[in-house]
Amino acid sequence: MASPLENLAGPGKPLVDEPHDEGQFQGLLRSGLARLEDARNGSLSLETRFDVVYNAAHALSLAALRRKGYRARHRYIVFQVLPHTLGLGPEVWRVLAKAHDLRNVAEYEGDMDVEERLVLDVIAACDAVASALGAGD
Repeated sequence: MASPLENLAGPGKPLVDEPHDEGQFQGLLRSGLARLEDARNGSLSLETRFDVVYNAAHALSLAALRRKGYRARHRYIVFQVLPHTLGLGPEVWRVLAKAHDLRNVAEYEGDMDVEERLVLDVIAACDAVASALGAGD
């Protein structure tokens, strides 16, 4: 029986089989953790903190996927598969999916309406991803 990740991989599907690359994994991990730390800096604007923590969450979630031997065709999928890459539930991936939606509105429509509560929630979700990777300890 195929795993959920295997079912999502292949031509026309959101994942691509690609062997794990430890150097790439470590680079994504370092980048994600550095950005997560920067997102905690209250002297930065709220918009900057959001941008930084969203990118931290993406890097860490992508690291989890790459560790499993897959690459994403679309940014969003790295959050959707967190139950399969790290065993994380909807309390994490839904927050990150909401952040992704806001990021898209900001990137493609120029409308950045971010609230501090969301930034703090994304930081907490990102902490959960880092911890599940064994990096947030």
